[in-house]
Amino acid sequence: MGISLAEAPPKPTFFMLNESKLPSRAWLIVGLLWMVGCLNYLDRVLVTTMRGSLVAAIPMTEAQFGLLTSVFLWVYALLSPFAGFLADRFNRSRVIICSLFAWSVITWLTAHATTFPQLLATRALMGISEACYIPAALALIADYHRGPTRSLATGIHMSGIMVGSALGGFGGWIAERHGWNHAFLLFGLAGIAYTGVIALLLRDLPAEAPAAGAMAVRVDMRAALKSLFGRTSFILALFYWGLLGLAGWAVVGWMPTYLNEHFHLSQGTAGLSATGYLQTAALIGVLVGGVWADHWSRKDERGRVLVPLIGLLVAAPGILLASSIDWLPLAIAGLILFGLAKAFADTNMMPILCSVADPRYRATGYGLLNFFSCAVGGLTIYAGGVLRDADVNVGRVFQFAAASLLVCAVLLYFIRPQSASNR
Repeated sequence: MGISLAEAPPKPTFFMLNESKLPSRAWLIVGLLWMVGCLNYLDRVLVTTMRGSLVAAIPMTEAQFGLLTSVFLWVYALLSPFAGFLADRFNRSRVIICSLFAWSVITWLTAHATTFPQLLATRALMGISEACYIPAALALIADYHRGPTRSLATGIHMSGIMVGSALGGFGGWIAERHGWNHAFLLFGLAGIAYTGVIALLLRDLPAEAPAAGAMAVRVDMRAALKSLFGRTSFILALFYWGLLGLAGWAVVGWMPTYLNEHFHLSQGTAGLSATGYLQTAALIGVLVGGVWADHWSRKDERGRVLVPLIGLLVAAPGILLASSIDWLPLAIAGLILFGLAKAFADTNMMPILCSVADPRYRATGYGLLNFFSCAVGGLTIYAGGVLRDADVNVGRVFQFAAASLLVCAVLLYFIRPQSASNR
């Protein structure tokens, strides 16, 4: 009797695995948030790239210039845990929509500041508006992307942040030609228009109905803190992300000024060099790091930890090279290396958090991570200004940042994901 051989089904490919069982709006949500992330980070970088124009229009010391970004970061840091809790307790989409509208109005108001206290006040207000965005956005993406698309989806969203940071590099160029406040007027109006778009299209993932007889669990701040700080891996992630903030914000805050003075570049060229090359490399890095981590995590649950660990070991010598060499092309090469490799960490932070925290407290957890990261980053930027006022080379800050990246790699090594990381 003959034996009938049925044709074997095709072996699942990487993309088939990634697309399976996703909610219908999963990628639309990522696309909508991509633009919001772009606008948020564009504003952060604008100030640091137009130092000459700002100081000429509104006289200030070097420490005061550093304080503009530091105050934003400190307010942002202090409110991040509470903003994250709001996103866990209430509708994530509405938190994001309100955040973008507030961001847009404050950006527009920034253009009308004429004194240092007024400018400082707008930066503090900006910290309030932006604190509400990133915990809610990353938690919403994690809600829609459970499993093999989580790092890639986070990476695509992070690429919007990189594009926004790169576009912020044009701030110095725009300021030289049209005045420092022109960019704030333009992007503030653009944000108001885009708020209308996301108000129509952005929605939370419909909640699963509770089992018969079960009651919905109300998110409580004390319970959230007890749950998060009761996990060693979360505490390690907290210190890891804080030190990573030191390195990241040191580069954002002072690299344009360093290149401007060390290599005698114009304000516009220095701003574009510090952000354009760096963020283009980071744009590639978040996508490569996301795909690589998703692929590795299907074989080893620590894949999303090991990919950024490798990246940090590469990023540290990159920033050290950029701040220790007298030949501009080699310094730019170091910046590119730093941007590419550090992005592996950026794209995997929320997936790492999802693997060590209770799903109910993801946004609160990310808010706490943001608190440490931005508090340390703000101190770093302010310290850079104090060092400059004392005639100390700001390159010292970058060298300290390189050392902090190596410590981050050690902390990552000891983070242990839980088995239910795809929830």
